[in-house]
Amino acid sequence: MNIEGPVCPVPLSRYPAIVMAHGGGGRLMRDLIENAFISAFGAVGDRPAHDSAALDLPTARIAFTTDSFLIRPLYFPNADIGELAVYGTVNDLAMGGARPLYLSASFILEEGLPVDTLMRVVQSMSRAAADTGVAIVTGDTKVVEKGRCDGMYITTAGVGSLECVGTIGPAEVREGDTVIVSGDLGRHGIAVMAVREGFAFGTQIVSDCAPLWDPVQALLASGAEVHCLRDLTRGGLASALVEIAESAHIEVTVTEEAIPVADAVRSACEILGYDPLHVANEGRFVAFVRSDHADRAIEALRTCAVSADAVSIGRVTARGEGRVLLRTVGGLRPVDMLSGEQLPRIC
Repeated sequence: MNIEGPVCPVPLSRYPAIVMAHGGGGRLMRDLIENAFISAFGAVGDRPAHDSAALDLPTARIAFTTDSFLIRPLYFPNADIGELAVYGTVNDLAMGGARPLYLSASFILEEGLPVDTLMRVVQSMSRAAADTGVAIVTGDTKVVEKGRCDGMYITTAGVGSLECVGTIGPAEVREGDTVIVSGDLGRHGIAVMAVREGFAFGTQIVSDCAPLWDPVQALLASGAEVHCLRDLTRGGLASALVEIAESAHIEVTVTEEAIPVADAVRSACEILGYDPLHVANEGRFVAFVRSDHADRAIEALRTCAVSADAVSIGRVTARGEGRVLLRTVGGLRPVDMLSGEQLPRIC
């Protein structure tokens, strides 16, 4: 039978916004995948497209993580949801001492999302992946009706090769360990909130969104004995410290004056009634290291731009009850997690 008429999909450029058919499994969806995703992320070598990716792993010891990213607005000072998705996944791997290798990316797109917005985010992801040396090797796309999501949600998974000796985690923390933060706190959460709510603080606050494998690699290469690493995302430094303290059954004491917070962030927090210790970060982490290796660890971290302001903020003072204490001019006070949500959709 001879079928007349066009058989090629309508070019993606003919659609200024996402429509339901982009998730319908037909030619329009195939066009979206080929022109938006495969063109940006590429294929794995010369292998044809398939439902899964075959990966070449350099070691038998691997780390595996997964995450989801929903943020409003999709763009914010210094980054967007695409970079956030790549860096957030890379950073979760790095916190386990793993070199990031491969990522998957699944997109939930809202009907009516401008195609230009999607293409901008995908290109950001492509650049972020190239900058961090990872390959985005597989993924998925779904489209939901208008009003069912904030434009776009991204779910990722990441695989990395473990390059640490032994295990890095809360169970390895020891009494006397020094607590180090890799830089100033709170910029991501305040930057996103300022754009979303239309606040102006005189000085623009930009997100600290950044990949963290380079400083972690430098830390491991320094020979410093690293016991635990944790990136300071939702809940900020306070939640990270409390989670580690409770899991490891330790008491952590940190000094308020030693914790780095930019003046603009501190002022914004005072105006809005926020505590910088609870505000989210996307390019900062805390490290627990053997006390006599602390200087070596800080020196190694300061060789990387993203952790150039690394500093010691406290130590593990006891074993037993899992709690965090903050030393202030008025004495010691307990630090706890927030009981509610301070800054929704910041990662």
